[in-house]
Amino acid sequence: MTRGLLLGRLTQSHDGQTMTVQVVYSPDHARHVPDGEIWVGVRIPGTELADRGEAILSAVSAAGYRVIEPHEIRDDELTTVHSPELVDFLRSAQADWDRSGYPIDPGQEKVVPYSFPHPDLLCGEPLTRPVSVGARTGMFAMDTMTLIGPGTWEAVRAAAACAVTAADLALGGDRLTYAAVRPPGHHAGRTFYGGACYLNNAALAAQRLSLMGPVAIIDIDAHHGNGTQQIFYDTDQVRYGSVHIDPDAGYFPHWVGREHERGTGRGQGANLNLPVPPGTGDREWIDQVKRLTVFSSEANVLVVSLGVDSFADDPESPLLISVEAHHRAGQLIGELDRPTVVVQEGGYVVDRLGELVVAFLSGLDGG
Repeated sequence: MTRGLLLGRLTQSHDGQTMTVQVVYSPDHARHVPDGEIWVGVRIPGTELADRGEAILSAVSAAGYRVIEPHEIRDDELTTVHSPELVDFLRSAQADWDRSGYPIDPGQEKVVPYSFPHPDLLCGEPLTRPVSVGARTGMFAMDTMTLIGPGTWEAVRAAAACAVTAADLALGGDRLTYAAVRPPGHHAGRTFYGGACYLNNAALAAQRLSLMGPVAIIDIDAHHGNGTQQIFYDTDQVRYGSVHIDPDAGYFPHWVGREHERGTGRGQGANLNLPVPPGTGDREWIDQVKRLTVFSSEANVLVVSLGVDSFADDPESPLLISVEAHHRAGQLIGELDRPTVVVQEGGYVVDRLGELVVAFLSGLDGG
């Protein structure tokens, strides 16, 4: 079946009418222009680009989905899952960086850390706020790849607003909503950012949706959502399950994402990691998605972290998942028949990105 025929089939409901998933999108995503990454000390082009947002918008519009802009949100809504210190840092980082003179000397226009407060460095003393913004960035950043530029905060806040708005639509009775956001969010934790993520959009949606009772987050991005896990690791109100490339095969986020990580305290057993090896194909991946649906079956409402970078041609992962398997994953999650909020995460093959997103959403709706 050709790509065009598949996309045409997936955008039709059983009675031949175009489907009506509510899509929340903000053009402010384009204000975030990371202009590359610094990886092992080398500046590389990077893949989290504004073209991603435009590709998704084009595809969901062509599929007949209704697209709306988000409502405004307050800072105290961000601190339901993030520390006030992280929010304050992200809001002020660019202005502080510019005042520091770094754009002139040494000529670095983007906010990037150069020093990290390793716990043993502190000799047991409390962490204090350094005067240097270059050092202060290391209090919050988990890597050097996630750069902050002049429009980053506005885009990050707009992404968070999209996720919260999608959750509010679900609270109001909508069955399926999709926050078409960038930058993504699932690597951002309560007190840190990284992995091209600044605020955790899926976590913000899940926290909002906890008003409806138990929530389950199903993460099918190619990489483990370490930030989402960290935010909800000690609670059973929000369950987190993820299928992702095995970090022990050398893949980001490296430090966490293993099967034995099951939660702590009240959250014991409410965390499920399903790492898969490089080269995993459709059958094995779908089997793991089925396990995630069983794990999530007692939740009242679902959040899906929709990374589509498991796609076979994606440069950011070694998984070999097809468009059809993304559609099937949507069907399996849809069969749970719960109000569902989908939040965009990764996916970096721009000319296939919209096709993959629509394949999943149409499967979800049809399921």
